[in-house]
Amino acid sequence: MTKERRLLLVLAAIQFNHIVDFMIMMPLGPQLMRILAISPKEFSLLVSSYTFSAGIVGFAGAFFLDRFERKRALQIIFAGFLIGTLACAFAPGYSLLMTARILTGAFGGLLGSLILSIIGDAVPLERRSSAMGIVMTAFSIASVVGVPAGLFLATHYSWHMPFLSIVFTGLFVQIAISKWVPVMKEHIKMQPEKRNILRPFQMVAASPNQQKALLLQCCLMLGHFSLIPFLSPYMVSNVGFGERDLPLIYLLGGAVSIISLPLIGKLADKYGRYKVLIFGICLSAIPQFLITNMPPVPLWMALTVTTFFFITTGGRTIPASTIITSTVTPQQRGSFMSLNVAVQQLSSGLAAYLAGLIISKGPGGELVHYEIVGYIAITFSFVGLYVAKGIKGTS
Repeated sequence: MTKERRLLLVLAAIQFNHIVDFMIMMPLGPQLMRILAISPKEFSLLVSSYTFSAGIVGFAGAFFLDRFERKRALQIIFAGFLIGTLACAFAPGYSLLMTARILTGAFGGLLGSLILSIIGDAVPLERRSSAMGIVMTAFSIASVVGVPAGLFLATHYSWHMPFLSIVFTGLFVQIAISKWVPVMKEHIKMQPEKRNILRPFQMVAASPNQQKALLLQCCLMLGHFSLIPFLSPYMVSNVGFGERDLPLIYLLGGAVSIISLPLIGKLADKYGRYKVLIFGICLSAIPQFLITNMPPVPLWMALTVTTFFFITTGGRTIPASTIITSTVTPQQRGSFMSLNVAVQQLSSGLAAYLAGLIISKGPGGELVHYEIVGYIAITFSFVGLYVAKGIKGTS
């Protein structure tokens, strides 16, 4: 196995832990709303607290992330993430769980930007979409293995147990980081002798290209994450799923995505990132519409739609991420990726919170106005496609 391949697998393992920690909150929604006696608005705030924290700390990371050697930064930030997840595991109620999610999100936001920076530094542009596809396959594996396993633990034991399992697997990932992630400091050598902490923001202010990249990230998050927090609650209250059926959504969607995401990465490298992005956004509008307007239907029919949703929304992220990372040079990539992840997380938090304001419970306990959220998501997705058209790559 090549060094590059080992590096990508370690980054994928980090993403796996990070994504399971983040994703597990959504399918736990029906259970948390019942056990903690909270409303859809309070649940959306619990979800968005993580992303708002990640976004704010991501902005702070733009000031310092490029000043440190990548491997050491990765070890410290991942350790902080595990501590925050451990706090979630022992949170006794809503308020302390909210506090723990804020702490975890602070480190999780930095993890995302650092992983993208390492890929950008270590993998040439002509292979970068394929590398993104490998690392983003962690999303699929998290859906196939992590989320169903977490839901099993939550259903049979307690909602605290999934977080404990993440901490346990994370300890092994920390060992892998020490062993297989190389020391990466070339970006430090390329820094100017006299550093200006405002330089990342000045570079974005002076570059319409980078501004468009950040706007693209914002549009895609508003066009995706507004649907995610209420997917599981809607399936239970409106479509007729049992809570024990929810793992099937992530199991099937993730299993198919394991095959589709690397393939999409290769197609983006071969045919062009923007062409594949067009295809992905157009296709993703179909399940976005179907999911948010779905009446009670047979289980197999609902699972077909949710699986298609996973493939298309996950697939469009690969060419979009490659387009975004190509707008900056290596010496600026860490700082810009911090800003990018900050925009991503803040947009995700805003999307979840706004969805919570729009969606409410009907007289029979069903969720209403989810279809409005769907129309908004589709609109922002196509706005993002228009923005992406004007972005030019540099590295």
